[in-house]
Amino acid sequence: MPISRLVLVLCVFGLTLGAGPRPTQTELEEALTCQCGCGLTVHSCNHLQCGFAIPRKQEIAQFLAEGKGREDILAAFVADYGEKVLSAPTTSGFNLAAWITPFAAVLIGGLVIVVMSLRWARRRPPPAPRTVPAAADAYRERLNKELADFDD
Repeated sequence: MPISRLVLVLCVFGLTLGAGPRPTQTELEEALTCQCGCGLTVHSCNHLQCGFAIPRKQEIAQFLAEGKGREDILAAFVADYGEKVLSAPTTSGFNLAAWITPFAAVLIGGLVIVVMSLRWARRRPPPAPRTVPAAADAYRERLNKELADFDD
């Protein structure tokens, strides 16, 4: 008899372990973007008579009452409205680029700044001015003499 109770407890524990936490109404409303044009989530839509958010809130409540999980509910909305209804892009396929691109841009920009800073810090000082050869001094004296004669 004790073994059968142990098996029963383990089975019940195993079933509840896989179920995970139930999603909340607010969590699901935040996961969906309102399609009325406001650009907000279904939860945050501030239109009093919104033709999208109000019915979707009722649908979410109905899905939760039926015991559906987060993924099932979101999949139902994606099937009806497409991936544009999700407030965050999925992390698979081409949408993965929407997650990676901003971080890659910041990383590449940081590397460019570091490389340019190091190059500017390592620049050679400008070369020292070259000394004027003696022949140039002779030409300068001759020029000054001719200019003085021209003024007279």
